[in-house]
Order: sequence, then structure tokens, then C-alpha cells
Amino acid sequence: MTDDVDIVVLGGGSAGYACALRASQLGLSVVLIDRDRLGGTCLHRGCIPTKALLHVAELADHAREAPDLGVMMEVRDIDLDRVHDYKDAVVERLARGLEALVASRGIEVVAGVGRLVGPGEIEVDGRRITGRHVVLATGGRPKQVRGIDIDGQHVLTSDDALELDRIPESVIVLGGGVIGCEFASLWRSLGAEVTIVEAQAHLLPTEDATASKHLERAFRRRGITFKLSSLVDKVERTADGVRVVLASGTELDATALLVAVGREAVVDGYADVGVTVKDGLVVTDKRLRTSLPDVFAIGDLVAGPQLAHRGYAHGIFVAEEIAGLAPTPVRDEGVPRVTFTQPEVAAVGLTEAAARAAYGDDVECVSYDLSGNGRSLILGSGGVVKLVRRRGGPVVGVHVVAARAGEMIGEAQLITNLELSPDEVARLVHAHPTQHESLGEAHQALVGRALHGH
Repeated sequence: MTDDVDIVVLGGGSAGYACALRASQLGLSVVLIDRDRLGGTCLHRGCIPTKALLHVAELADHAREAPDLGVMMEVRDIDLDRVHDYKDAVVERLARGLEALVASRGIEVVAGVGRLVGPGEIEVDGRRITGRHVVLATGGRPKQVRGIDIDGQHVLTSDDALELDRIPESVIVLGGGVIGCEFASLWRSLGAEVTIVEAQAHLLPTEDATASKHLERAFRRRGITFKLSSLVDKVERTADGVRVVLASGTELDATALLVAVGREAVVDGYADVGVTVKDGLVVTDKRLRTSLPDVFAIGDLVAGPQLAHRGYAHGIFVAEEIAGLAPTPVRDEGVPRVTFTQPEVAAVGLTEAAARAAYGDDVECVSYDLSGNGRSLILGSGGVVKLVRRRGGPVVGVHVVAARAGEMIGEAQLITNLELSPDEVARLVHAHPTQHESLGEAHQALVGRALHGH
């Protein structure tokens, strides 16, 4: 059976379904193909379930801290069955809502494993679907490490960790990036002893060094240990769990090991039909066109930060590109990023190192400590706001470490994307008492008008 539509989207995650919805909105006919339920990694195995579990972890932390504030309560136990019921209910509600939304737009959803067989042609279980345009949105999967066998019980991927039927007594997290740090924070809050092993010199190595150092201090205070600039030599199973032997000879024992060294793009079979793939990613131009005519690639398939909201923006962009609207390409520097640890780390724009690489010595920075911020003291959280500015020009990077940093980064996104001058932001009146006002204070400091600086 052959179909002929305007757009065939292969992959129903954040990038794929956004593309399908926007294309339908623009009057284009769309077929959306996915082997699983719509929503992809973000909804089912990433953003949403992990943040649901992190919310539970935050409640456990609050309960432990409550007696110090006069509220007498304690954490007697963690009922993981009920925790998973809560997490799964959140996911299911969002999944059903998405499925209903897509159905209401007249988008045909085809369940099955799609395979690109040529320009404009996708095959699904013997059915040939042709489209004037094809959008590849097959997303990513957890990276594997050669020599480390995943068993789903003691040696885990992030997918396994989301469904684990116990809280590990002790856990080693291999990888100190976003995924590794979030699970480390989660498990520590639920009572596990946690050690992170990271090959780079800092946790969250792609973030600004100031933010990474603040998170490291916070993790030390919470009892999370970490081995930086450390490589793994081998992993062995023990009677009680696992043993990780570092290249230095140090041996670490735990009941579980999480392999969180990042994610890889699902590009299986693309090169066989002429799509250029380099270093495991689909090569595109600035308008996300691949080497095949009328075939686009979006989201985690394309070099850059692997973020659901970036993929979502890619999907909208490509739909509008196909419709002839000539949209502005998505700038990775303008995409905010959040690590949902305790405290959270949020950023948008350039790190200080990236800014200096781009502009040399023509860069100035200011860091505003949140220890004097009233709302932060109320929440029991310190932190920092760091601004990176091209001298005499706009702010090109904002970095925040705070208990609610993810809720602050929206204003920072406007500041960097609109290229506002520090003086323009410093004159804005920020509500008090909020953590947001620290953004205003930091900009006042940058223009030499700080009232609360030391």
C-alpha cells in the first residue's frame, strides 16, 4: 500500500510531534510514524518521569528539614510502588492528552518501525509511505560503554533506573553530566550513598565552571562524593553488586552502577540510503536539510545540545520551512538548559570560557551570591547568578545555581536573545522577595550600581 502526503515524520518524540502539529496547523497533510507511544524519550523515559521522581525526592528532603523549622515530621519509609504509580500517572495523563491532540488535528499516526528507503519514502511493516518531504526525528538512546554489560538490575541505564523496584543502598554513577547528576541527587535524597565518577575536571563539564563548582560544593554538603578526572578501567560483578576499578587503581564498591555517559543519536540505516552521517550524527545545513533532497533531520539527530525543547523548536522550524514561511533558524546559544539537581543549575548563552574563545579579553563577568537574597534564605538555598558580557555590549550568557533556577531562566532567555544591555535590565523593577530579583541585582552590579554588593 502506498500513501502520498506532504510530510512524513519518522519519530513521534518532542521534535517529531511538534513538526506534525505545526505542519497540520499550516494546512499540510502529515503522516507521523513511531514504534512506541507518542511523546518519545522526554515523555516516557526522560524529562517527565525523572522530574516526577525528583519532586518526590524534594518532598523527602523537606520532610527531613521540617523539624528544624518547627514542623515535627519524619521520613519513615519510601513506598516505591506508590512513587511509581504517581510517576506513571503523570506520564499517562500527558500521553493521552498528546494522543488526543494529534488525533484532533487529522494527523495519521502509524505505529511501527519505520525505515527510510530513499528520498521521500518510508517503509513501515511492508507499507510504503511516500511524502514530498521527509523529516527524520528518531531521537536518541542511552550510550553503552564497551566492556560494561547492562543487566537492568545492578548495572543500569537511565531507562532501567526509572523503573527500578528498590532504592539502591549504594550506587556509583558513571558520568557527571546532566543525567548522572540528576540521578545522583535523586538517589541521595531517597537515602542512598552516592559516588559519581567523571572523566572531566568538573561535574556538568559543558556548563560554566562557576556553576559547576557551586554544584560540587552543594553535593559535598549533601554527602555526595565524586571522583573527577577519573577513568574507569573495569567493572566487575560482586556478590552484593558491582565493583568499579578506576585507572588510578582505586576500587569502588556499590550495590548498583548507573551508566550515564550520555545519549547517542538513533541513525540506524540512514547512511545506507545516502544520508550523510558523521560522528554518529546526521549532517545538516543551517536549515536542517540533509544530504538527500527534501529530507530534513531534527532534534537529537543534529549536533548540539540534546534537549527536548530544542527538538520541539526544530520541529516547528522545519514545518514552517516546508510551508514556505522562511522562519529564522534555531540558535543553540539562545536555548535555555536546566539540570534539575538540588540545587538546580540553569543557563542560557555562552559560558565565560566560550565567550573568551569568541571575543578574547573583550569579556567581563560578574557573579552575584544568593546568600543575601531573602527568598533564597527562606528556601534554605544559596547559589549564584553569573553574567557574561561582551564588553560594552549585551549580556551573552546567564548562569544560575539556585533552588528554583529553572524557573528563573525564562527572564534570562529574554535578556540574551533580545540582546538587552545590562543598563536596560538594571532599570527593571523586580518583585520582592523573589529569587528573580537577584537577576536585577546582578545587572546592577555589572553597570556599577549594586546596592547589596560587598
